Amino acid sequence: MDIEDLLGRFVRRLNRTAIDFPEPGGGTSLPAGEKDKRYLLYLHIPYCIALCPFCSFHRVLFERDSSKHYFECLRHEIELASELGYSFDQLYVGGGTPTVLPDELVTTINAVRAAHPIGDISVETNPDHLQPAALQVLRDAGVSRLSVGVQSFDDDLLKAMRRFDNYGSGADIADRLVSVRGILDTINVDMIFNLPQQSETSLRRDLDILIDRVAADQVSFYPLMTSDSTKAQMSRTMGSFDMSRQKHYYELIAERMLSAGYFRSSAWCFSRKAGMFDEYIVDREEYVGLGSGAFSYLQGALYANTFSINGYVQMLESGIVSATTRREMSEQDQKRYYLLMRLFGGTLDKQHAEARFGGNFQRKLWPELTLLKTIGAVKDSGDSLRLTERGHYLWVILMREFFSETNTLRDQMRHAIDRQSPVVQGS
Repeated sequence: MDIEDLLGRFVRRLNRTAIDFPEPGGGTSLPAGEKDKRYLLYLHIPYCIALCPFCSFHRVLFERDSSKHYFECLRHEIELASELGYSFDQLYVGGGTPTVLPDELVTTINAVRAAHPIGDISVETNPDHLQPAALQVLRDAGVSRLSVGVQSFDDDLLKAMRRFDNYGSGADIADRLVSVRGILDTINVDMIFNLPQQSETSLRRDLDILIDRVAADQVSFYPLMTSDSTKAQMSRTMGSFDMSRQKHYYELIAERMLSAGYFRSSAWCFSRKAGMFDEYIVDREEYVGLGSGAFSYLQGALYANTFSINGYVQMLESGIVSATTRREMSEQDQKRYYLLMRLFGGTLDKQHAEARFGGNFQRKLWPELTLLKTIGAVKDSGDSLRLTERGHYLWVILMREFFSETNTLRDQMRHAIDRQSPVVQGS
């Protein structure tokens, strides 16, 4: 067994013990928010114009009436969370495609800002929504970061992913990115590497476009991640993929991005300047997720919201938040989760970790920390633990496994829809 397999097994074990949710029930309550504490708020908008074969996130086909009512219910859920004592200072809106109904999105953002001291706001979108006037409206609503799902500029890959007809050619997408440059503080470009049929030549061309043509503020290069439900469909539409290329492709990406003046915000996110990035769980240990299919992590427990759109509407019309199941994490698994997330950002502050866990963080994680140092994944600089160059790639593997297992959990939650509610999913 090599190191990659060993680390993958470690994360799969953590997932099985930490996020293996019990059977979803009819509802569970979020705990009250802690006084004088600020939380990150995540809002999930599950609607998409088209469903990409590789995507495992909770998403359904867009229907205008259903989407509009969903936004109304989401605003009510924000009010309920506020009544529980939560105060939010950062907002992340993901999906799905949050910008499917721009007016509803802006109304929802304004509702959050009116009740909470929100600073940074990040919103996800697709390339067809990259229009200067639309981004100016988002800027006026306080949005500081837009994350655009591009995946590749290669037309053949875009066609295989069923994105070419919906979002245009790679050249069209690059032109749109250039046209909105500078409107917001940060525009992040989401890319995928190690796609089926992706060649090194194609990947190098993507890098050239990002750096030389688009001059992207930030780029998140995700390794291909699947779930049980997407593997078969992806194989039919895109073909099989070769895991043996992943390390080479990542090293190629890192070398090109770093030499072009970017720095790592996380193991797979490269930025020109400081600011928000997609993996908010790196520096925000606790967060509240609202909307169908969202997750929360609060007081050592994970909460999952219903994946049924109709069930979500029913719960909010009844005046209750949409969490349907809860998983308490052991103190040891909380430490492992903290280790995984903090080092994903590149650095773990040892003093903060000891204060967070009552002075026994390093002692309780001695086997894990010893292994990481032995294989050269981390370097102890005294006050902190830092990922080495090798460690950054190993953390890509760890997080790929973590998110892949989370995607499988999403499959299980979708399969449980009929047992959560007497009605079926509306889209």
